[in-house]
Amino acid sequence: MVDEFKTELVAPCGMNCNICSGYLAYSRNLTRKRGKIIHCIGCRPRNKQCAFLKGRCATLRDGKVRFCFECKKVPCASLAKIDARYRSKFNYSFVGNLMTIKNHGIKKFLADERKRWRCKKCGGTISVHNGKCYDCKIITSWAG
Repeated sequence: MVDEFKTELVAPCGMNCNICSGYLAYSRNLTRKRGKIIHCIGCRPRNKQCAFLKGRCATLRDGKVRFCFECKKVPCASLAKIDARYRSKFNYSFVGNLMTIKNHGIKKFLADERKRWRCKKCGGTISVHNGKCYDCKIITSWAG
């Protein structure tokens, strides 16, 4: 199964929900398992704008920006914290994603992401969180 990545699945913080284990489990209809497999439809589709930052950011809550790079305070302390966590745990940078989107546009960003996260075996999508392809591997838990 090869999906084209959806623009509406890129959160304001720069997270690409197309490669999130929660979204992949949801989109592949994997059975939920409490504490092991979660489901999420993405930040923007569930009108959360950004699960990581919205609760802490009036600019996002008020809908003043589409992406955090439009804010004068980027990266704020909250974005810097989640970015550091993802860089450390998953080798993935929200701030880097935001700068790519700002400088090259969302279409280029998504095309690059699709190449980066495409399974070499089946062409499916690999999760940023656990490195598993949600199309050709049997997924029993979130963990790697």
